[in-house]
Amino acid sequence: MERPEPELIRQSWRAVSRSPLEHGTVLFARLFDLERDLLPLFQYSGRQFSSPEDCLSSPEFLGHIRKVMLVIEAAVTNVEDLSSLEEYLAGLGRKHRAVGVKLSSFSTVGESLLYMLEKCLGPAFTPAMQAAWSQLYRVVVAAMSRGWDGE
Repeated sequence: MERPEPELIRQSWRAVSRSPLEHGTVLFARLFDLERDLLPLFQYSGRQFSSPEDCLSSPEFLGHIRKVMLVIEAAVTNVEDLSSLEEYLAGLGRKHRAVGVKLSSFSTVGESLLYMLEKCLGPAFTPAMQAAWSQLYRVVVAAMSRGWDGE
């Protein structure tokens, strides 16, 4: 598989990384719009969220958003050597599997990531940039999916 275009990835991420929590919230709001069934997977201290809004405003979930944005940041930073993140991403895959996330949900996460980038960058989010991010995300998910292997 070809490597994603590093400069397009870095250039577009610079705008997002200035306010990761805000953009991460856009990503997850979109995710819950597209796949509402994911909401019950997020429980803290046994508490179920009554709505996506309830979830998106909870301090614990904001912590999760920060972590997700840091993972994307790590992929951007290592875009030219994503294999260096393989073990870490496989471990992340195992953690997601353990809490009941289905591998198929990651395609919805990918759609939500592209949606967030488009909202953040507007017309600057070119088709070439979208292709680069799609490629980067495919590589990340391929590594994470190793966490589902051996079932």
